[in-house]
Amino acid sequence: MKNIAVILAGGTGRRMGSDIPKQFLPLNGRKVIEYPIDTFCAHPAIDEVAVVMHPEWRQVFQSLVSQNNWSKLTKIIDGGSERYLSTLNAVMAYIDEPDDTNLLLHDAARPMVSAEIINRVIAALQHHEAVGVAVPSTDTVWEVHPDFESELGGRFVARIPERRLMWRAQTPQAFRLPLIRDAYQRALNDPQFQATDDCGVVRKYMSGIKIAVVEGEECNKKITFKEDIQNINH
Repeated sequence: MKNIAVILAGGTGRRMGSDIPKQFLPLNGRKVIEYPIDTFCAHPAIDEVAVVMHPEWRQVFQSLVSQNNWSKLTKIIDGGSERYLSTLNAVMAYIDEPDDTNLLLHDAARPMVSAEIINRVIAALQHHEAVGVAVPSTDTVWEVHPDFESELGGRFVARIPERRLMWRAQTPQAFRLPLIRDAYQRALNDPQFQATDDCGVVRKYMSGIKIAVVEGEECNKKITFKEDIQNINH
């Protein structure tokens, strides 16, 4: 069984309102993207590492590659205009790998992923075709619906799920290669296809597959806004 880590770094910074994509923001003297690549390259159970990068930032990333000893980094894959297209490009880049190949898809904007999280994911992959990482929600979560009937509009609480059942998704999300390949093939045939994460694609289009969940860590935060960098620094 082969474990391939894919770092998804295809963003350009537009959503963040920055000229620099968040994966290239400075963090404790280095760039955000360097941290997860270090962690995956150093992990003994990871056989190969790939990075999905927007073509406009490929040269900048190449300069980081030349400064680091990332011997397991074997591919730089062009990113797509949406996250799901970046995942699809990564899947297609490994389409000829054996069926027992595992892809661990990780957001570059989560720089503090730990070896312990990777251990849990790889252990779960011994028994499951799909594995997600999540942490229990410490907040009560509301399902909120907009009120389209009222002239005043607004949002209203529609449902309050049990907090003990609510977990916040993180990455990596890991899959056997044939599973994630088939899920995306089905998704792309759906004109209503929308996705925010890869487990969601498997959940919707491969309904017979159970997605195992392993516990993540609070430090495995995602950088969404510039202010998040300060929280990670501390």
